[in-house]
Amino acid sequence: MNLYRCLVWPLVRHVESERAHRMTLDLLKTGLVIPPRQADDPVLATTLFGRRLSNPVGLAAGFDKNAEVPDAMLRLGFGFVEVGGVTPRPQPGNPQPRLFRLEEDHAVINRMGFNNEGLDVVASRLEARRGRMGLVGVNLGANKDSGDRPGDYAISYARLAALCGFAVVNVSSPNTPGLRNLQGREELAALLARLQPLHAQYKTPLLVKIAPDLAEDDIDAVADLALQYGLDGIVATNTTIARPDTLRSRYKAESGGLSGVPLRERAQAVLKQLHGRIGSRMPLIGVGGIASGADAYARIRAGASAVQLYSAMLYEGPGLVGRIKSELAALLKRDGFKSVAEAVGKN
Repeated sequence: MNLYRCLVWPLVRHVESERAHRMTLDLLKTGLVIPPRQADDPVLATTLFGRRLSNPVGLAAGFDKNAEVPDAMLRLGFGFVEVGGVTPRPQPGNPQPRLFRLEEDHAVINRMGFNNEGLDVVASRLEARRGRMGLVGVNLGANKDSGDRPGDYAISYARLAALCGFAVVNVSSPNTPGLRNLQGREELAALLARLQPLHAQYKTPLLVKIAPDLAEDDIDAVADLALQYGLDGIVATNTTIARPDTLRSRYKAESGGLSGVPLRERAQAVLKQLHGRIGSRMPLIGVGGIASGADAYARIRAGASAVQLYSAMLYEGPGLVGRIKSELAALLKRDGFKSVAEAVGKN
């Protein structure tokens, strides 16, 4: 029995979405709701950016925007955590309401707009956890009113490189006007050229996160530029501005990025195309619509070295992480794989 679905969800679903999220973070900060972490099945062990992980299931950016609970999420069973997105200066984000549960569709629409406490606050929290175990990365964004968005990414990367395990350049959020233009071939090349000297100096793994709405030629262009500028990986994908005809919720017409189950097929298709272009030359992280061990396994076999999730936890609770790991381990063993790495790209 899923106790979260039976006991907690009936209460949570009546609380406004953003308020419920704030309550969850506050509860996690107490440490009282986190059971002792169980050892992961050895078949799930893998490496990412040269770091050993006990499992390849990560927490996607957006849940812990201000790096308040990365260690709590690691204790819940995630193999790695991505905090943020963080911008150089604090910003309130878009007007509320800006977060909507599409319960019938097991989906979420958000138009948060990079609301966060800013670089100084996130840096101080990451500094405080320096020396602790666990791979914690940071999602980097640009301020809405910035006159130099590539400069925003450079400022944040330089400040956080020594404090995080990896950094993700988020040029794919649909909720900051004009931000997605940075995914264009010329714009992205200019941004990566700006970051390249800092990457060479600090060595902290640097990735780019792309939208699921890119055309095939644009996906190939991102892959080629990532290789050209020596990035350490690609995160595929962010939320989508598309609205599938299958959506049933009354919130389906809300503006913003759609995540959850309706994103699954498109996110997988983008990942598969990236792997076809890049092969094993850099790791890919699959995110978007992952809600089961079968979803994670399909993404790995499509080319992901690791996966991330967020939206599904809203509906299934924190126990989802353990269920995904258990199901994934069983699938790997069923098909004769001795490790996650053996299954990557074996579609």
